[in-house]
Amino acid sequence: MNLNDDFTQRIVNHTAQASWQASPLPGVDRRLLDRVGGEVARATSVVRYAPGSRFDAHRHGGGEEILVLDGVFSDDSGDHPAGTYLRNPPGSAHAPFSREGCLLFVKLWQFAASDTTPVRLDTRTQPWRPGLVPGLSVMPLHEHDGVSTALVRWAPHTHFQPHRHPGGEEIFVLDGVFSDEWGDYPKHTWLRSPRWSEHAPFTGPQGALIYVKVGHLGADFLQP
Repeated sequence: MNLNDDFTQRIVNHTAQASWQASPLPGVDRRLLDRVGGEVARATSVVRYAPGSRFDAHRHGGGEEILVLDGVFSDDSGDHPAGTYLRNPPGSAHAPFSREGCLLFVKLWQFAASDTTPVRLDTRTQPWRPGLVPGLSVMPLHEHDGVSTALVRWAPHTHFQPHRHPGGEEIFVLDGVFSDEWGDYPKHTWLRSPRWSEHAPFTGPQGALIYVKVGHLGADFLQP
């Protein structure tokens, strides 16, 4: 199954309005955002675990990136509450589950072969750095071979100058409303903008918290 597999196109998905699709395991459902391949695929999804649901032990040949949005996600390495950022590198294995249920943002098969370091970050306690303009704060999550991932906090009525993304940009809105000249994007909107795209983002009275990845479109990732 291929979905939004033309990476030259700009995609906007208001995920809260999308339908859930069942995974191979009972109690685990997905909202598919992009996908290249079958059950083993380069993929980006929002994943929902019902209370008490679990996946069988499995290996991630191309790596797995997770941001816990709600609830508590658990696996062999421990319990990971909302706000936890995880990277399970290529070749890693686990048996994930959730006692109380959880909601995740998940990316599969989007690792370089040399990106082998596990990451476990509690974003609730990590420091923020000043951004490039007043009202902007940045929390770096991961950087490897030109691909950067961060949380960015926008105070209300913050404006950023027009800029271009040579390696593309992907945004998942975690809270508030993020905006640019093309529209307004409330909580849990997912955006993917192609290489060399340009915009002038801003926030209104609510401000926003967003997950941002840049430099990954066209990157040399492992293939399923």
